[in-house]
This record gives sequence, C-alpha cells and structure tokens, in this order.
Amino acid sequence: MLPLELHDLTFTAGNAEIIRGVSARIEAGPRTVILGPNGAGKSVLMRLCHGLLAPSAGRIVWHGAKNGDVVRRRQAMVFQRPVMLRRSALANVIYGLKLAGNSHSECELRAMDVLEVVGLAQHAARPARVMSGGEQQRLALARAWALGPDVLFLDEPTANLDPASTQDIERIINAIHASGTKIIMTTHNLGQARRLGDEILFISNGRLMEHTPIDRFFKQPVSSEAAAFIRGEMP
Repeated sequence: MLPLELHDLTFTAGNAEIIRGVSARIEAGPRTVILGPNGAGKSVLMRLCHGLLAPSAGRIVWHGAKNGDVVRRRQAMVFQRPVMLRRSALANVIYGLKLAGNSHSECELRAMDVLEVVGLAQHAARPARVMSGGEQQRLALARAWALGPDVLFLDEPTANLDPASTQDIERIINAIHASGTKIIMTTHNLGQARRLGDEILFISNGRLMEHTPIDRFFKQPVSSEAAAFIRGEMP
C-alpha cells in the first residue's frame, strides 16, 4: 500500500477551507501521529486519506495499490466513538471477516484469536452495545485488526477514556504496529504522541506546518505554531 502521497490536498466545506494545500509522503514502518490543536483539520485529513471524503482539489496516491477496491480492502479505520452492531462481541468481529470472504471456520478462529489478544475472549458472548466505552474501543480495534490491514487509521482512539482504558488501548496499538500494520493516528494529547509516535505531522489551521521525527519535533520545532502548541498555548 505504501508510500502514501498527498499532493496539494485541499478540502472545502461550504465557504470554509478546512484542509489547505497539504503535501506529504507517508512511508511504511514508523508510527505516524497527526498532531494539532482542536479544529486544526486532523480528523478531516485522516478521512480524506481513508477515502471517506473526496478532496476538493489535489490528489491522494497509494503507490502499492492502483485499484480502488484493493485500497479499500487493505486499510481499516477505528473512530473515536466506534459503532457496535446489535450482536455479540464475537459476532461483531466475525461479521467483518465474512464480508472479506473468509469461511465461517476461519472467521471464528481468527475472531477468537484477536479477542484473546485484546483481553475480551471471556466476553465473546456479551452483547457489544452493553460493554463499557473502553471495552467497545478494544473490540473496535480487534474487529479492524482481524482483517489484517496494511494500514490502520485511528481517530483519537482514547478520547474520553479513563487512564486504565487508555493504557489498554495503547498496548493494543503497539501490538498491532509490532504485527506489521502501519499506524496512522490523530491525537491532541502530547504525552500520547510521545508514547506512540515515531514521526509527527503537525497541522494548524488546515495547513501542514511540520513533518518530522518525533524527537526533533519536541526538541526543535520549526514553526512558531508547533512551539506554542508544545508549550500548551493552543487548545
């Protein structure tokens, strides 16, 4: 799938230009964190990359997959508030695997494997919609991971979760990365960016201000906007 190239990407809604001429090349390997203040355009940029939104101008190029169907099959996305199907935790994972064309026996084995890794195997029969927020987010990660995506997009995956649940989610994200899946995620949490990121795309007011290794970003930010954000002067 990778590298992913963004060429002068722009997205306009009504009279508001939300993404403004963003160009970047995202390689396989390092965990990429899209960081920025509230309203900077982080989630919109991720939805453009994932294909949920169409750019108003510019191009998105996946060099490892020319066919649109292949692009859709080889990536997945987990949202801040995941949508749970009205069925058990196990059936939620199996559903996606069946849509991908796996046999019933393969689906059940794979689903149980990922539920075990995310710590939900003992809750496989529970209705997904009665689970806590942290459990639902772990289930959403399991559902996406089961598909074996090349790239996993994560949009504020621990927003509104307590510290214990956040720690669980971060552990799972690291396990997914270690399995070979490329992680691209948004956050406004500086601590989480330090823990989970290898490189930073810093967005402010719809513009890409910096694309740099994480250590350099925190030690020597180039833009005044990034420096102000690190100091806590931007929300």
